[in-house]
Formats: sequence, structure tokens, C-alpha cells
Amino acid sequence: MSLNVPKINALRAKCKDYKVYDEKGLYLQVKKNGSKYWRFKYRINGVEKLLPLGVYPDVSLKSARNKRDAARKQIREGLDPGLIRKLEKAGSKENTFQAIAEEFLISNSHKWSASHKRHIKECYERDVFPWIGSRPLKDLTALEILTTLRRIVDRGALETAARTKQFIGQAIRYGVATGRVDRDVTQDLRGALPSPVKGHYNAVIDSKTLRQLLLDIDAYQGSFVVRVALQIQPMVFARPANLVEMEWSEIDLEAAQWVIPADKMKMKDRHIVPLAKQVVNLLKEIHPLTGRGKYVFASSQGKIKTGHISRETPGAIIRRLGYKGTHTMHGFRTTASTLLHEKGFNSDTIERQLAHAERNAVKAAYCHAEYLPERKKMMQEWADFLDALKAGNNVVIGDFKKTG
Repeated sequence: MSLNVPKINALRAKCKDYKVYDEKGLYLQVKKNGSKYWRFKYRINGVEKLLPLGVYPDVSLKSARNKRDAARKQIREGLDPGLIRKLEKAGSKENTFQAIAEEFLISNSHKWSASHKRHIKECYERDVFPWIGSRPLKDLTALEILTTLRRIVDRGALETAARTKQFIGQAIRYGVATGRVDRDVTQDLRGALPSPVKGHYNAVIDSKTLRQLLLDIDAYQGSFVVRVALQIQPMVFARPANLVEMEWSEIDLEAAQWVIPADKMKMKDRHIVPLAKQVVNLLKEIHPLTGRGKYVFASSQGKIKTGHISRETPGAIIRRLGYKGTHTMHGFRTTASTLLHEKGFNSDTIERQLAHAERNAVKAAYCHAEYLPERKKMMQEWADFLDALKAGNNVVIGDFKKTG
């Protein structure tokens, strides 16, 4: 006898699973916990198979019968409905934004430095995949992407939002090139996001505000690892990505220097960062916590499995401390450059310490070592200046000795 709604509703759980048949291979499997699952039993080439059709009452009796009839039609046409469903699921999974973005990362890895690939992957995993990763690429709309990007804008990370839009567009254009979608919908978002000022990062350059920022960092009560990263950055003024990826193998505490490998550097040239005694002391302080691992600023939590803290984390703390729109992690580079130039340090020494491109090719071949003694002296005097500033010793520009 076929099923009806009252009969289905009257079914109760028993000590073990049991089946109640409808007709034409359709039946309801009642689980020990009372859940009711639709199943369709059929044969292909003499082999018995089962096709799940959903859970009652989400899938009604009428819907289950319609699904069964559609499957029976496929069987009459010589098709296996179970195999068709598997192929459809596989195709859907392969064509989600996340699947195509990950394929894009793999296919382009040879073009990028390891740090750049990690940066793109981190942006995807932190800010994109949780929101639109499971969306089929062909169905992804400009509005969905804009909503995703606005979450980044709302936390004040305008540069990150702009870069993430670029990375999303690159993955979609890869999808266009491989025939999975017709066009890049991020092109419809021109002008939709607040534009960060090109070539400029918010930075404090007056002594009073800088002193307060340094004191606020010292007073930060959150993660010890993040606090040490924040304390070191003003004294090394590295690119934020290089800072969070600092490895213990790159640090020589005896020589007081940090050697960043070429593949991590924007200009593809290894970079030496002389470490002031204050930085060495901070590294010795954090070593018992992270020294057994790879990264100095190791991450103990989070979805991003990079092994180190996210490059966004220290910047987010600076904003939380009250410096949103006033200062950024990258801004420490501007702060150091501005004040060091004002204090009369040699421009070549400063630019080399910032790892900026050297336009003179011959000079570039030697400059990493050429200015090292000057840079060591400059970095120690800079750290001493910051210490004196925090101590409230009324340090002014003229008090800072020139080198050279």
C-alpha cells in the first residue's frame, strides 16, 4: 500500500532503523532517532543501487515522487541517475569561486615570490572564501563581491580592500580564460570602493603623537606575540609582510642583524636589517615562546594556516588603539624616512635601509654592503631616539645626532 501524509506523520522511531515502502522503488527509511529519509531503489545493468532523495518533511511526499519519476525517466533513457548526480556535484564543486581561485594560485605560482603567493592565499582565506568561496563562479554577482569587499572597508583597511578586489578579479579572469565564466564582473565595481591614496600611507611624523603611539603600543594588553611585533616595527620599519614572516633562521642575535632572503623581497634582492640592542632584547624576550618553531611571530590560532600572525593583525591593533586614519604599520616606514631625513642622515643610507629600488645598476650591485656600517649606526641611534622620546626627555629634531 502506498504512503500518505497521515501515515508518514504517524511513523515513530524504533530500536533500529526500518523501511516503509511507497511504490515504484520509493521508500522512507526511519532512523533510530526518528529522522525520515527518502530513498529510491533501482537497478542498472542488473546491479541494485540507491538514490537519496532528501529528508521528510523538507522533501514532501509529492516532491519525493516527482524526483523518483525523474530518475525513472533517466533510467529508461539508459542513464544512471546516481552517476549523473555525482557528476553534477563534482562539476559544481570544481566551478566554485574557491576551487577556481585555488587552481589560479597553483597555475601562477611559478611567476610569484613565495611571500606574494602567501599574501594572495591569505587574503582569499581570510576575507573572500568564507563569504563567496562556495558560490558557483558563473552565478557570482558584482553585488556579492562588493558586499564582501565592504566588510574589509568597514574595518578601515582600504589598501587591503583594493588589493583583494584585484585578487578576486585575477581569479575570475582565470575562470574566463579557462571557459568557466563569460566575463569578469569586478569590472562593474570601478569607483565603488573608497580609493586609498596612491603611494601614501597614513603616518605620524610629529614627536608628540609618535611618543603617545609608542606608549600605547607598550601598554597593549592583548597577545604578547603581537605586542612584540608592534614594538619591533618602529625600530626596523620593515614592510609589514616581511615583519610577520620573520623567521628565526634569518636572525643572527650575535651579529645583531636580520637577513631577509631575496624571494621575500619586493625587489628580489636579499636585504640586511641591522638590529639595535633594543630589538635584540625584544627578540631574546620572545625566543622562549616561539624560538622552537619557524616563525618569530608565530600564530597559535586562526583559520589562516600560515604559521605566523596575519599581516593584517598588527595594523588592526593600531586602529583599535585609536589611530585609524592616522597611522598604519606601513606608516612606520614613512615616519622613519621623514624624521631621519630631517635629522640629516645620508639619503642613500636611508633609502637602502628602506630597501627601495636603486636606479643605478652598478651602484645597486654593491649597495647592500656599501652602507652597512652607516646603517648599523643609524638604526641604533634611531632606536635610542625612540626610547628617549618615550621617556619624555623632550627630544627634538636637533637633539638627534647626524651620522657620516
